[in-house]
Amino acid sequence: MKKENKNPLLWQNFANKNNLSDEQLEQFKKYYELIQDYNKQHNITAIEDLESIIRDHFQDSLALSHFIKESDNNIKSIADVGSGAGFPAIPLKIKFKDLKVTLIEVTNKKINFLRSVIKELNLNNIETCNLDWRTFLRQSESDIDLFCARASLPVKELLRALKPNCLYKNSTIIYWASKYWQNQNLDLLKRTDFISKIYDYELDLKKRKLIFFSKNSN
Repeated sequence: MKKENKNPLLWQNFANKNNLSDEQLEQFKKYYELIQDYNKQHNITAIEDLESIIRDHFQDSLALSHFIKESDNNIKSIADVGSGAGFPAIPLKIKFKDLKVTLIEVTNKKINFLRSVIKELNLNNIETCNLDWRTFLRQSESDIDLFCARASLPVKELLRALKPNCLYKNSTIIYWASKYWQNQNLDLLKRTDFISKIYDYELDLKKRKLIFFSKNSN
């Protein structure tokens, strides 16, 4: 299933910006091809053109890279809540091959796509989980440092993981948000006991935020 990846300059700029090896860049190219092929029948993402996928999916997912890379954070495992087409977890897995990844997704067509990506990209130490969020919190016993949520569940629902009786109460939740997040979540902004930091970044002219939630934020 080898297709021409148009606009090599886009790919090279993406690789340079994220310090990707040749092998990692080839994995991203194959990932893009899989998205294009699968989208023809199953519509797993509304964004289809190469430039938008690189910027709005791949680069946006990798916004967390600096946090994972910092030695004092010691991040070894992540879970992607409502993984969909695999964002942000699969781009992060390509970047950090030793990262243990759990893809939480309940839709069968998306689970099948994720499994195809894992196989085609030859990714190890990564698995899919078809439990819904609340069931996952009640029944699973995975070793997870970070929960990642990008365009999936509302923050209030995600914060169930930090309840005192939950196995994952000491984990951190990372929420990808737009610049309008503060206007929409004023009630949550008052809960400073949960928000540990807010990281601002830009995708071209789009202003974005990573919101970090944890029980021990103070």
